[in-house]
Amino acid sequence: MPFNHNDHYHPLLLRHLPPGPGRALDVGCGTGKFARRLAAAGLRVDGLDVSGVMVEAARAAGSPGPGKVEYRHADISAGPLPEAHYDFISCIASLHHVPFETVKSLREALTPGGVLVVLGLAKPSRPGDFARWLAAAPVNLLARLVVHFGERLNGGPEPRLRPPVKDDYPTMSEIRRESAALLPGSTIRPLLFWRYLLTYTQPPEHHPL
Repeated sequence: MPFNHNDHYHPLLLRHLPPGPGRALDVGCGTGKFARRLAAAGLRVDGLDVSGVMVEAARAAGSPGPGKVEYRHADISAGPLPEAHYDFISCIASLHHVPFETVKSLREALTPGGVLVVLGLAKPSRPGDFARWLAAAPVNLLARLVVHFGERLNGGPEPRLRPPVKDDYPTMSEIRRESAALLPGSTIRPLLFWRYLLTYTQPPEHHPL
């Protein structure tokens, strides 16, 4: 598919960056496209992915600066993260690959005032969710056609690595319920292209448990 739904939302995620330079964690970094955008914004970035092939491809792509990116082949659910270490944590189409309770370690890894953003996939639960899913189909077709013809005019699509795909998603009701319990104060915004945006900001007075 030439139109990438996750890449489409990169600008939206970048709007949630906290002010000033800092350190970021990109969970499920893939080939590092979003990690490089964070580095271009001046952050020091740790890119983490469970696929060694993806990590090697990300390393080969380099980093645009001024921030630096370090990539690691690791499973985010397999070990602890440093507490109060990251000013920004992103999970792009990766949270459904691990137990949702993994967000607890992500929450504790945030500095006071730090931001967690999740671009996730979930099955619809409410009438509004189903309506949004149906509305996305014609828009998706139009976007695919535009990108397809644009790539043909520029010599054809570039080869793309495909990350591991998991088609078993939680429901939006489950995401809303578990977010309320594990990330109090978080917000969830349903999006087109079968995605949702979850945002959580660590309270300034938060102390790691």
